[in-house]
Amino acid sequence: MKNVRLILSFVVLVSCHAVSQGVSFIKPDYDLIKKDIQDESSSFYYSKLMSRLKSYDTTLTRDDYRHLYYGYVYDKNYQPYWRSPYEKELLPYYRSEKIDTKEYDHIIDLATKSINEFPFDIRQMNFLGYIYHLQGNEVMSKNMVRLLHEIVEAILSTGDGKTCETGFHVISTSHEYAILNIFQLKFKSQSLVEDQCDHMELVTDGRNITGMYFDIKKLFEKNREKYKKY
Repeated sequence: MKNVRLILSFVVLVSCHAVSQGVSFIKPDYDLIKKDIQDESSSFYYSKLMSRLKSYDTTLTRDDYRHLYYGYVYDKNYQPYWRSPYEKELLPYYRSEKIDTKEYDHIIDLATKSINEFPFDIRQMNFLGYIYHLQGNEVMSKNMVRLLHEIVEAILSTGDGKTCETGFHVISTSHEYAILNIFQLKFKSQSLVEDQCDHMELVTDGRNITGMYFDIKKLFEKNREKYKKY
Protein backbone atom coordinates (compact mmCIF):
# COMPACT_ATOMS: atom_id res chain seq x y z
CA MET A 1 0.00 0.00 0.00
CA LYS A 2 1.69 3.13 -1.23
CA ASN A 3 -0.02 5.48 1.21
CA VAL A 4 1.46 3.70 4.23
CA ARG A 5 4.78 5.33 3.42
CA LEU A 6 3.40 8.84 3.42
CA ILE A 7 3.09 8.97 7.21
CA LEU A 8 6.75 8.02 7.48
CA SER A 9 8.12 10.67 5.16
CA PHE A 10 10.11 12.31 7.94
CA VAL A 11 11.61 8.93 8.87
CA VAL A 12 12.74 8.42 5.30
CA LEU A 13 14.28 11.87 5.10
CA VAL A 14 16.16 11.56 8.39
CA SER A 15 17.30 8.01 7.73
CA CYS A 16 18.44 8.53 4.16
CA HIS A 17 20.29 11.66 5.24
CA ALA A 18 22.09 9.65 7.91
CA VAL A 19 23.18 7.01 5.41
CA SER A 20 24.20 9.41 2.67
CA GLN A 21 26.07 11.80 4.96
CA GLY A 22 28.02 9.15 6.86
CA VAL A 23 26.80 10.16 10.32
CA SER A 24 28.98 8.73 13.11
CA PHE A 25 27.87 5.47 14.70
CA ILE A 26 28.57 3.29 17.73
CA LYS A 27 28.30 -0.49 17.68
CA PRO A 28 26.18 -1.95 20.48
CA ASP A 29 28.18 -3.21 23.46
CA TYR A 30 26.05 -6.27 24.17
CA ASP A 31 27.87 -7.20 27.39
CA LEU A 32 27.38 -3.72 28.83
CA ILE A 33 23.77 -3.62 27.69
CA LYS A 34 23.12 -6.98 29.37
CA LYS A 35 24.69 -5.73 32.60
CA ASP A 36 22.69 -2.49 32.54
CA ILE A 37 19.29 -4.03 31.85
CA GLN A 38 19.70 -6.63 34.62
CA ASP A 39 20.69 -4.05 37.25
CA GLU A 40 17.58 -3.05 39.22
CA SER A 41 19.26 0.17 40.34
CA SER A 42 20.04 1.22 36.77
CA SER A 43 17.89 3.59 34.75
CA PHE A 44 18.22 0.98 32.00
CA TYR A 45 16.64 -1.82 34.06
CA TYR A 46 14.69 -3.65 31.39
CA SER A 47 11.24 -4.05 32.92
CA LYS A 48 11.17 -0.33 33.74
CA LEU A 49 12.28 0.64 30.25
CA MET A 50 9.72 -1.68 28.66
CA SER A 51 6.94 -0.20 30.79
CA ARG A 52 7.94 3.26 29.61
CA LEU A 53 8.00 2.07 26.00
CA LYS A 54 4.52 0.58 26.25
CA SER A 55 3.18 3.79 27.79
CA TYR A 56 4.63 5.80 24.85
CA ASP A 57 6.97 7.76 27.10
CA THR A 58 8.30 10.64 25.00
CA THR A 59 11.28 11.20 27.32
CA LEU A 60 12.99 7.95 26.32
CA THR A 61 16.43 8.75 24.90
CA ARG A 62 18.37 7.21 22.01
CA ASP A 63 20.43 5.28 24.56
CA ASP A 64 17.22 4.04 26.17
CA TYR A 65 16.01 2.75 22.80
CA ARG A 66 19.35 1.08 22.11
CA HIS A 67 19.08 -0.74 25.45
CA LEU A 68 15.47 -1.68 24.73
CA TYR A 69 16.10 -2.96 21.22
CA TYR A 70 19.41 -4.77 21.70
CA GLY A 71 18.59 -5.79 25.25
CA TYR A 72 15.62 -7.75 23.94
CA VAL A 73 17.96 -10.54 22.80
CA TYR A 74 18.31 -11.40 26.51
CA ASP A 75 14.56 -11.59 27.07
CA LYS A 76 13.09 -15.07 27.60
CA ASN A 77 10.53 -14.38 24.87
CA TYR A 78 13.10 -13.47 22.22
CA GLN A 79 12.85 -15.63 19.10
CA PRO A 80 15.58 -14.89 16.53
CA TYR A 81 13.39 -15.86 13.58
CA TRP A 82 10.01 -14.80 14.92
CA ARG A 83 7.26 -14.25 12.38
CA SER A 84 3.92 -12.75 13.21
CA PRO A 85 1.12 -15.33 13.48
CA TYR A 86 -1.21 -12.58 12.29
CA GLU A 87 0.71 -11.81 9.11
CA LYS A 88 -1.40 -14.05 6.87
CA GLU A 89 -4.64 -12.45 8.01
CA LEU A 90 -3.20 -8.94 7.68
CA LEU A 91 -1.66 -9.48 4.24
CA PRO A 92 -4.83 -8.72 2.22
CA TYR A 93 -5.11 -5.39 4.02
CA TYR A 94 -1.48 -4.52 3.20
CA ARG A 95 -2.22 -5.08 -0.47
CA SER A 96 -5.56 -3.32 -0.55
CA GLU A 97 -5.76 0.04 -2.28
CA LYS A 98 -8.71 1.02 -0.10
CA ILE A 99 -9.70 -0.41 3.27
CA ASP A 100 -13.32 -0.44 4.45
CA THR A 101 -13.72 1.74 7.54
CA LYS A 102 -15.53 -1.15 9.24
CA GLU A 103 -12.26 -3.12 9.13
CA TYR A 104 -10.16 -0.58 11.04
CA ASP A 105 -10.85 -1.96 14.52
CA HIS A 106 -10.16 -5.52 13.38
CA ILE A 107 -6.85 -4.50 11.81
CA ILE A 108 -5.86 -2.56 14.93
CA ASP A 109 -6.67 -5.60 17.07
CA LEU A 110 -4.54 -7.95 14.94
CA ALA A 111 -1.59 -5.58 14.63
CA THR A 112 -1.66 -4.78 18.35
CA LYS A 113 -1.64 -8.49 19.21
CA SER A 114 1.38 -8.91 16.97
CA ILE A 115 3.25 -6.08 18.72
CA ASN A 116 2.31 -7.53 22.10
CA GLU A 117 4.07 -10.74 21.07
CA PHE A 118 7.10 -8.93 19.66
CA PRO A 119 7.41 -5.32 20.90
CA PHE A 120 9.72 -4.44 18.00
CA ASP A 121 7.40 -5.51 15.19
CA ILE A 122 8.11 -2.38 13.19
CA ARG A 123 6.06 -3.53 10.22
CA GLN A 124 2.92 -3.51 12.35
CA MET A 125 3.90 -0.19 13.92
CA ASN A 126 4.09 1.22 10.42
CA PHE A 127 0.69 -0.20 9.49
CA LEU A 128 -0.93 0.83 12.77
CA GLY A 129 0.31 4.38 12.32
CA TYR A 130 -1.43 4.43 8.95
CA ILE A 131 -4.69 2.84 10.12
CA TYR A 132 -4.94 5.11 13.15
CA HIS A 133 -4.41 8.05 10.80
CA LEU A 134 -7.24 6.86 8.55
CA GLN A 135 -9.44 6.40 11.61
CA GLY A 136 -8.74 9.96 12.72
CA ASN A 137 -6.88 8.95 15.87
CA GLU A 138 -3.86 11.19 15.39
CA VAL A 139 -2.62 10.70 18.97
CA MET A 140 -2.14 6.95 18.48
CA SER A 141 -0.90 7.46 14.93
CA LYS A 142 1.84 9.75 16.21
CA ASN A 143 2.66 7.31 19.02
CA MET A 144 3.20 4.51 16.52
CA VAL A 145 5.23 6.65 14.14
CA ARG A 146 7.40 7.93 16.98
CA LEU A 147 8.10 4.38 18.22
CA LEU A 148 8.98 3.27 14.72
CA HIS A 149 11.17 6.31 14.16
CA GLU A 150 13.11 5.82 17.39
CA ILE A 151 13.64 2.10 16.85
CA VAL A 152 14.86 2.67 13.29
CA GLU A 153 17.17 5.45 14.45
CA ALA A 154 18.55 3.17 17.18
CA ILE A 155 19.39 0.62 14.48
CA LEU A 156 20.93 3.27 12.23
CA SER A 157 23.09 4.51 15.10
CA THR A 158 25.06 1.23 15.05
CA GLY A 159 26.62 1.39 11.59
CA ASP A 160 26.56 2.83 8.10
CA GLY A 161 25.55 -0.31 6.20
CA LYS A 162 28.43 0.04 3.75
CA THR A 163 30.49 -3.03 4.76
CA CYS A 164 30.02 -6.19 6.79
CA GLU A 165 32.17 -4.68 9.54
CA THR A 166 30.02 -1.55 9.70
CA GLY A 167 26.64 -3.15 9.01
CA PHE A 168 23.48 -2.10 10.83
CA HIS A 169 22.90 -4.37 13.82
CA VAL A 170 19.45 -6.01 13.77
CA ILE A 171 17.80 -8.53 16.08
CA SER A 172 15.38 -9.75 13.40
CA THR A 173 15.96 -10.40 9.71
CA SER A 174 12.50 -8.96 9.08
CA HIS A 175 13.94 -5.59 10.10
CA GLU A 176 16.32 -5.70 7.15
CA TYR A 177 13.42 -5.68 4.71
CA ALA A 178 11.41 -3.19 6.76
CA ILE A 179 14.31 -0.73 6.71
CA LEU A 180 14.80 -1.16 2.97
CA ASN A 181 11.10 -0.36 2.52
CA ILE A 182 11.38 2.72 4.73
CA PHE A 183 14.37 3.88 2.68
CA GLN A 184 12.31 3.12 -0.44
CA LEU A 185 15.12 0.91 -1.71
CA LYS A 186 14.34 -2.01 -4.02
CA PHE A 187 15.70 -5.40 -3.00
CA LYS A 188 17.50 -7.41 -5.70
CA SER A 189 19.20 -10.33 -3.92
CA GLN A 190 20.49 -11.42 -0.51
CA SER A 191 23.65 -13.26 0.53
CA LEU A 192 25.06 -14.38 3.87
CA VAL A 193 28.65 -13.32 4.57
CA GLU A 194 30.59 -15.65 6.91
CA ASP A 195 27.65 -16.12 9.32
CA GLN A 196 28.16 -12.51 10.38
CA CYS A 197 26.06 -10.32 8.16
CA ASP A 198 23.49 -10.21 5.41
CA HIS A 199 24.37 -8.34 2.25
CA MET A 200 21.34 -6.97 0.45
CA GLU A 201 22.03 -6.18 -3.18
CA LEU A 202 19.82 -3.33 -4.33
CA VAL A 203 18.42 -2.00 -7.56
CA THR A 204 20.41 1.18 -8.17
CA ASP A 205 18.64 4.52 -8.25
CA GLY A 206 19.65 8.17 -8.15
CA ARG A 207 21.20 7.72 -4.70
CA ASN A 208 23.76 5.22 -6.03
CA ILE A 209 23.27 2.84 -3.09
CA THR A 210 24.08 -0.55 -4.60
CA GLY A 211 23.92 -2.62 -1.43
CA MET A 212 23.43 -2.60 2.32
CA TYR A 213 24.94 -4.76 5.07
CA PHE A 214 23.19 -5.90 8.26
CA ASP A 215 25.09 -7.37 11.21
CA ILE A 216 23.31 -10.52 12.45
CA LYS A 217 26.05 -12.07 14.63
CA LYS A 218 24.03 -11.72 17.83
CA LEU A 219 20.95 -13.16 16.16
CA PHE A 220 22.98 -16.21 15.06
CA GLU A 221 24.53 -16.54 18.50
CA LYS A 222 21.17 -16.55 20.30
CA ASN A 223 19.77 -19.00 17.76
CA ARG A 224 22.64 -21.43 18.43
CA GLU A 225 22.10 -21.08 22.18
CA LYS A 226 18.45 -21.91 21.70
CA TYR A 227 19.17 -25.16 19.86
CA LYS A 228 21.83 -26.24 22.35
CA LYS A 229 19.06 -26.54 24.93
CA TYR A 230 17.37 -29.31 22.97
